[in-house]
Amino acid sequence: MNYRIEKDVLGEVEVPIDVYWGVNTQRAIQNFQISGKMFPKVFIMSLAQLKKACLLANMELGLIDKEKGDAILQAVNEILDEEKYLDQFPIDIYQTGSGTQTNMNMNEVLANRATQILGFPMGKKHPIHPNDHVNKGQSSNDVIPSTMHISTVHMVQRLIPILNRLKEVLEAKINEFEDIIKVGRTHLQDAIPIPLSLEFNVYKRQIEINIERLKNVLDELYYIPIGGTALGTGLNTHKDFAKLTVSHLSKISSLSFKINPVKAEGISSHNTIVKASSNLRLLALSLLKMANDIRWMGSGPRAGLSELILPQNEPGSSIMPGKINPTQSEALIQVCLQVIGNDSVVTSGEMYGSILDLNVAKPVMIVNVLESIEILIGGINSFIINCLIGLKANTEQINMNLDQMLMIVTNLSPIIGYDKCSEIAQRAHKEGKTCKAVIKEMGLKIDNLDELLDPKKMV
Repeated sequence: MNYRIEKDVLGEVEVPIDVYWGVNTQRAIQNFQISGKMFPKVFIMSLAQLKKACLLANMELGLIDKEKGDAILQAVNEILDEEKYLDQFPIDIYQTGSGTQTNMNMNEVLANRATQILGFPMGKKHPIHPNDHVNKGQSSNDVIPSTMHISTVHMVQRLIPILNRLKEVLEAKINEFEDIIKVGRTHLQDAIPIPLSLEFNVYKRQIEINIERLKNVLDELYYIPIGGTALGTGLNTHKDFAKLTVSHLSKISSLSFKINPVKAEGISSHNTIVKASSNLRLLALSLLKMANDIRWMGSGPRAGLSELILPQNEPGSSIMPGKINPTQSEALIQVCLQVIGNDSVVTSGEMYGSILDLNVAKPVMIVNVLESIEILIGGINSFIINCLIGLKANTEQINMNLDQMLMIVTNLSPIIGYDKCSEIAQRAHKEGKTCKAVIKEMGLKIDNLDELLDPKKMV
């Protein structure tokens, strides 16, 4: 491989001749060979959006001349509009806790590409310097947390339509199951009757709540600390830089970003990122309940509850012929477990990383949040398409269970008392009879008995 020699304060480094990154990135590649995992595309694109906004602000303020500015602008637009150079961000996510290496990676890529556009060789930091020009008025300490917010907003904006679609499909199932009454269950034991539609209404309501939670956290995520530079004091940046940058960023992203009124807060702590992750955890818990309930109600087909008929997507066993498993529920449950685990990492990143004036767990926090949203989007979409839409009620099994249920006597408790109802239920269970049959054998005279024991009248 051919190399070019680049220099920094620590000495000379060999950098592959055809790459756009520079000496800082090359050192990071050498020093952080940990996981092989890199920042996702949405983070890199969000960082590019921020760099473009910063550039436009600096050009508007006359701090970068038009020739240099236009070259950098062309370079960043090639990333944003054509998705070029996305392979030029090779640094491991486990790096410095401020994300400085990734910020410098972007600075170097844009500087070298802009230098190339102007007809000069890459790697010389001339005429475009990664720090003096691309990073002008900025610090990794305000750039990375701002990008954390930008990328999270982008992903939440993708997640909400999927949740709305889930809500619509659940609504269709509620309508489909409207007249179906089934045995309710508490403690995994038979309880009083409940409409199947009501159980699905529970899932829909939880999704509605989670959508509102995510919309609320967006209001906080729109506040970013750009312009705070190293510690939130704004050292080495123009007094109007933050205002102009946020204005340009809002136009570039079509989102309403605002300046954090206390920039130091967005640099030293990432409480809002933790809140976003916490909301994802709550969503995961709601999804887990839905997927697990459907898995239970679809258990069988002969020896389980068998109240729901799940779509048959693929063979379920390599040894048992004809077996079909609730694979979509299981996949979504695993997604939810991963999200819950990711939230634990994010929480710990705030707990251990936010010390004094800088949170130093930024990369691991944002990567886990972005992964959570990504797999939730995929998991929910798969569950909708491959399970929920084709889900059917097994009315024959539901009605058979309903005919044999014992807790139907609960409706008689105000008339003949709790103890007598308990006696009826226990006797019916031991003798394998219906409650109605036992009541007649006991010679109990109850007006409107058929109506009182009609499950549909109990809901």
